[in-house]
Amino acid sequence: MQDLSPSPPPVPQPQPEHQPDSAPPRRSLRHFMFSNPLHLIALGFGSGLSRVAPGTVGTAWGWLAFLVLQLWLTQAQMGIVIAVSIVVGWIACTVTAKNMRVADPGSIVWDEVVAIWIVLWLAMPMGFWGQLVAFGLFRFFDAVKPNPVKWADQCFKGFGWRGGFGIMFDDLVAAFCTLLVIAVWRWI
Repeated sequence: MQDLSPSPPPVPQPQPEHQPDSAPPRRSLRHFMFSNPLHLIALGFGSGLSRVAPGTVGTAWGWLAFLVLQLWLTQAQMGIVIAVSIVVGWIACTVTAKNMRVADPGSIVWDEVVAIWIVLWLAMPMGFWGQLVAFGLFRFFDAVKPNPVKWADQCFKGFGWRGGFGIMFDDLVAAFCTLLVIAVWRWI
């Protein structure tokens, strides 16, 4: 005699964040970072390897790097460095995410680095407290992702050039939102 009792419903399986039909995601360890110069860039020269809040650590590293770079570069030269860093970052984020087999790994922080450079470059001159407020505002927009940052984060997902651009895009929108708040703050 057959058992006619209903079978339990299937348990939904979580969807992997890595490419289907591939090996599991690769951890972003030091040897991985040094295996390719693009990995070194995408991982924020090691700042993305932080186990705690890699985005915040990457942003702090970007802030410090900006302060050092502005000692030697003019405003125009800094603008060129930022423009080149956006393009190089797009490539580095694309390659690193593909090699890590994760669409948007938290350890990729070059997007935060370039975004905080844009904020500081366009909002300067300001003292330490103004820079700290800019840092906090940017981290708020990047971490909480209110609209339009949420919209930007959802526009370009996946792997390849589109996914690499998406990694950068939402942080550029977060930088714009930060600058908008700073502009309103200064106007009031």
